[in-house]
Amino acid sequence: MAQDDNDDDDRDDSDKSTEWAEFRTDLAEDRTIQATERTFAGWLRTGFAAIGVGIAFHVVFGEFEPPWLAQAIASLFIVLGMTIAFTAERRARSSFSRLSSHEIDRPETPNIRWMSWSIIVGGLALIAGIWILNDGSIGPPG
Repeated sequence: MAQDDNDDDDRDDSDKSTEWAEFRTDLAEDRTIQATERTFAGWLRTGFAAIGVGIAFHVVFGEFEPPWLAQAIASLFIVLGMTIAFTAERRARSSFSRLSSHEIDRPETPNIRWMSWSIIVGGLALIAGIWILNDGSIGPPG
């Protein structure tokens, strides 16, 4: 009889151990979701930095000769920022689709898409502003 009691205790310990292991695994998946969210935010910051470098380049070298060269280099940095935002959105959505949240609220996919596409649309508007609104013409002032 004493052995039977020990078997029940061992089984209870084993069940608790399994339950705790599953709980820790769930929490690890939640931490991975949070890490993916932070990584996405970091990539968006990097995209904004690239766009900022493009704007700064256009402002600092606006009187550059030929003027289209400064515009082209600024546009290149802005396109780089837009590409970073697009890639970050794709990678984050891919990661979130593979993960399940347990104890936390995971970000909604439309919100992630909205943030990235807002940066892309804003970048396109900046490029249009750099090329068209400079003096009303695309070429050198005449």
